[in-house]
Amino acid sequence: MSNPKQFKKIVCAYSGGLDTSVMIPWMKERYGAEIITYTGDLGQGEDLDAVRKKALNTGASVAIVDDLRQRFVEEFLWPAVKAGAVYEGVYPLHTAFGRPLLAQRMVEVAREHGADALAHGCSGKGNDQIRFEVTFRALAPDLAIIAPLREWEFKTRELEMDYAVAHDLPLPITRENPYSIDQHLWGCAIECGELEDLWTEPPPEAWIMTKDPSNAPRGSVEMVIRFERGIPVAIDGREMGGVELIEYCNDLAGTFGVGRIDMVENRVVGLKSREIYEAPAATLLHMAHTELERICFDRATFNYKRKVSQDYANIVYDGTWFGPLRAALQAFIEHTQRPVTGEVHIRVSAGLARITGRRSPYSLYD
Repeated sequence: MSNPKQFKKIVCAYSGGLDTSVMIPWMKERYGAEIITYTGDLGQGEDLDAVRKKALNTGASVAIVDDLRQRFVEEFLWPAVKAGAVYEGVYPLHTAFGRPLLAQRMVEVAREHGADALAHGCSGKGNDQIRFEVTFRALAPDLAIIAPLREWEFKTRELEMDYAVAHDLPLPITRENPYSIDQHLWGCAIECGELEDLWTEPPPEAWIMTKDPSNAPRGSVEMVIRFERGIPVAIDGREMGGVELIEYCNDLAGTFGVGRIDMVENRVVGLKSREIYEAPAATLLHMAHTELERICFDRATFNYKRKVSQDYANIVYDGTWFGPLRAALQAFIEHTQRPVTGEVHIRVSAGLARITGRRSPYSLYD
């Protein structure tokens, strides 16, 4: 192995999983650098203080944990709802929205601490490497980028586990529990293990946020979501902040098994990938928002907005959130959202959410 360039400080995206846990000692040995880990709270529901302590115990000199939930909702998720951003008509872009915010904060942390490199734990097969690196290049082209999973000698997760054992690192994953899980406010992504066989149904234990619809409560629950200028602001007449409202919808829809997605998607790098997602709140909010647009937009605007929604979703999926086209489309979207105010009545039952009513002071229905 050739001698790599040495760095003073590396800011590393850190989840506490197997890859990022192994990355800390590996980068210290290879680059002779001080490692600063960064973890953003996007609503994962984890004990992030424990994640911070684990980073320090694994060899990080500084471990930073931020509560980004409100910023995530206001700067990324509400624009997503207003845009109607659903990739390939199915996936509400849970992971894709989290990455540009985390990468943006990593750049900010690197500037604050005088770091000269940024590192992520993405493999060479997925989309996230592009989302991180395009954001890094857009916001900090002077900083080096390190991608250990594309460079190191570990060709399998088993070899990573052996390295972790040799360095006394706690293992966050076992051979008996092979799933890779990414969860936050907007949903959950599950991959690996049995899911790589397209003919195999996801096993019950693969799902995290949603109950099996066959075991959901009997009957149904009705709810009314109120929007103002394209943003959901209240449930059943009770005004809520963005984080609370999304959590409420996740809990209600998840209890009834609403929001399960099993799809084969086209990745940015040209591969097809079998992905399992859970998006209870996103399912309800996108459904309700589109219904309001249906009664508030004229036909030409409604149909053109669908095209913009598809382009917007592709931009987010491809990792170019901070590019000029997304900003331009956002201006169009913001203009269209001025009349999207009103209420949508939804009935939620086992595995199903159904719109039963809609009303708006700007409705064009007569």
